Amino acid sequence: MTRHRFAFTAAYRAPALLFGITPRTTWVDLDDEQLAVRYGPWSLRTPLSNVTGVKRTGGFGWLKTAGPPHLSFGDRGVSFTTNGEDAACVSFRWPVAGIDPTRILKHPGATLTLEDVPGFIAELEGHLPG
Repeated sequence: MTRHRFAFTAAYRAPALLFGITPRTTWVDLDDEQLAVRYGPWSLRTPLSNVTGVKRTGGFGWLKTAGPPHLSFGDRGVSFTTNGEDAACVSFRWPVAGIDPTRILKHPGATLTLEDVPGFIAELEGHLPG
């Protein structure tokens, strides 16, 4: 298992802290079988067989990404973001629960702002078929 840490920028630290999101409560674990995200009190888990792809993204506005996880009204994707510059966007075959405590709302993708985005993408792609 590999643990990937989130990359916090100064502008994101205070809003995140209000929701229990700190470097000690955020990470992404990746192993041969699953992807698991912890983001303060929120979590997302899915088997790697459910991951269809990953791409690099970024350039997010602070108001749309600082603080708790954010829901994209366009595609219902979830953003776990601790900076606005650099992220990995993971897409899923079947939507997964992530921010809704009832686990009813499902997300077709997740955006993750990690310390080593290229390294995470390379590792995740190495686990995906063909």
